[in-house]
Amino acid sequence: MSVVVPAFNEVEFLETTVADIVDGLRGRDATFEVVVCENGSTDSTLALAQRLAEKFPELSVETLGRADYGDALHAGLRQARGEFVVNFDVDCYDLDFLDAAVKRIRTEDFAIVVGSKRGEGAHDDRPAYRKLVTATFALLLRALFRLRVSDTHGMKAMHRVDVAPIAATCRFGKDLFDTELILRAERAGLRVGEIPVTVVERRPPRTSIVRRVPRTLLGLAKLRVALWRDRV
Repeated sequence: MSVVVPAFNEVEFLETTVADIVDGLRGRDATFEVVVCENGSTDSTLALAQRLAEKFPELSVETLGRADYGDALHAGLRQARGEFVVNFDVDCYDLDFLDAAVKRIRTEDFAIVVGSKRGEGAHDDRPAYRKLVTATFALLLRALFRLRVSDTHGMKAMHRVDVAPIAATCRFGKDLFDTELILRAERAGLRVGEIPVTVVERRPPRTSIVRRVPRTLLGLAKLRVALWRDRV
């Protein structure tokens, strides 16, 4: 089991998150590693992650010289050694989701299981404007790309041997790596499923919606062209 955790300016939360994940997986008697992918932090996140790696032998630290969430996810997936790879955010992790998602991969031949904020049974405690942005993004993905699952961002569990070759073809970082990964997996005929999750916002988002929305819309247009060209 590999747990990948991107970290940008997370000095306030990182230690608690890592301790919770490590203690929880030790309690499950699991063989696991945790990969923290620090990316472009301007605070002491990297130094803290390195100290935690000395404290927890299951923890390793990757670092990028720039703030890029998608590239951090991608780097963690490349570094991961486990049969199953789960990505969590520092402010959003759920070991019950990990258990359920890995079980579905084992028993139902899924390549990816997404923790959906929008599926039936999910509970999203974020502000209304953030839920609206997520719903609009999902609508665009369904309209432009015929996405089958209801969400692409957030927690995911993956069967590494199936997903790693797909990830190697992905070209987008920032907000779109995990979206591109799921779209390419679906188009390759891999099974992608979802499990409803509860989302509680522990801190404000690192990137403002005002900056993120135009960047994401432009990125979606470029992604649509890239996927079309790959099919030609």
